[in-house]
Amino acid sequence: MTARIYKVLRSSPIGLFLFFLLSCEPFVNEFSDLSEAQMYTASFLTTVVVNNNPIVMTWNIRFGAARSPFFADSCGDSVILKKEHVEANMDKVAAKIREIDPDIILLQEVDIFSKRSGYVNQVQYLLDNTSMNYGCFASVWQADYIASDGIGRMNMGNAILSKYELSEAERIQLRLRTDQSDLVKYFYLRRNILKVRIPKLDLYAVNIHATAFATDDTKQKHIGKYIEVLSEINTAGGRFVTGGDLNSLPPDCDAIDFCEYDMCSGENFHTSEVEPYHKEGSYFDNFPGEPEILQPLYDAYIPAIDSVENNSPEHFTHAPSTSYEHWEKKYDRKLDYLFTNLSGGWVQGTDSTYQSLWELSDHMPVAAALNTERN
Repeated sequence: MTARIYKVLRSSPIGLFLFFLLSCEPFVNEFSDLSEAQMYTASFLTTVVVNNNPIVMTWNIRFGAARSPFFADSCGDSVILKKEHVEANMDKVAAKIREIDPDIILLQEVDIFSKRSGYVNQVQYLLDNTSMNYGCFASVWQADYIASDGIGRMNMGNAILSKYELSEAERIQLRLRTDQSDLVKYFYLRRNILKVRIPKLDLYAVNIHATAFATDDTKQKHIGKYIEVLSEINTAGGRFVTGGDLNSLPPDCDAIDFCEYDMCSGENFHTSEVEPYHKEGSYFDNFPGEPEILQPLYDAYIPAIDSVENNSPEHFTHAPSTSYEHWEKKYDRKLDYLFTNLSGGWVQGTDSTYQSLWELSDHMPVAAALNTERN
């Protein structure tokens, strides 16, 4: 780059920003399509006897923020949480994990060394405060510094925790949104699928957190890639348990529009005078086939909770930030799922949606016991 170009870049605020980007090492990790996930081990290992009916759990833990009125994803303006606040919330999350006692946990929105969550390594924290022994982590949002709203250092992602040793942990990149400017895209989430093998169970665990707010075809691409990854395991004769926060409704859902229920004070939707017409992430008929986007999963694999039950209020997993205002209806929809291709499926009567934990996150955990015995 010539001296003249440098001089031009440094002569305006935008130029200074571009100069900074071009002159320094990248401070946002952009990731390759396929990379190794980060592995973890508990500080002290717990002796484990192999369980033929392992309990599997999925939970979006909202980076230890519990029901704090955080900016961007709730009706609040909080940006930075104190370490003691986060650890207190994580203690409650860990206590519930010990109580439910899963063998495998699929976690979403887990922070490690992020400024907003007091620089707590939440993967290690949960390993050291539960009976889980091993873990792996795949970043969704990793940056040395994010200037917007004082967020600072960020590393949030998906994690899988297990009582049993893990191997072959892979981070599979999902397509980025195309409905954002290049600058926003540079700093935005890089969603992924986290896949790992559990040799003692002869089983793969696959975790996903799909897009919630895209207005292009990103959701179709994310769910399509997810189905492709599962199909590859299945076709090769592999066994898997999978799930996560799919940010999609179950097939044949009774309602697809939750804008008014999710609406924060001062917001206004469903009027031609306001754009957008729908609240992002609260409307589920944005493209042809969106209400049935998960049908291929139900057709090919065995859900922990079938599609009919998933449409019952007792299995709703999402509790929006307005839940405190709606005590009679804290939960509004189902977004979190578990599936398997094991021939034995799930142990009947073991599935649970833990709605009583709504004060620990805006997503409720789902758990069920697998039947891993071969026919």
